[in-house]
Amino acid sequence: MNNQDEKSGFDYFEITHVNSLPDGERLFLEIDSLPIVVFNISGEIFAIADTCTHDDGPLGDGEVVDHQVVCPRHGARFDLRTGKALTLPAFENIQTYPVRISDGMIEIGFPGK
Repeated sequence: MNNQDEKSGFDYFEITHVNSLPDGERLFLEIDSLPIVVFNISGEIFAIADTCTHDDGPLGDGEVVDHQVVCPRHGARFDLRTGKALTLPAFENIQTYPVRISDGMIEIGFPGK
């Protein structure tokens, strides 16, 4: 299900119930052919593109340290809150997506069409 937030201009897609993503876990999914990873870190939910900007490989299997995900191939680190590339070899930020909880459901936002 998707619904548009008129104020933000984002279309939000329901992903799963918040209780289905326990603390420390991640969920891999695809929306409109975009690979996305959703993380629960200490009760905060974050969504990022599952693509490292260094080599376009998957990022979601990387170790999570605090609010950073570490690329499993070359060790680049990205901030899950902002998408900022923190270490080489990556220098381009990753895509992040706004997340909200509505009626217990995790929803991810994409720019409206």
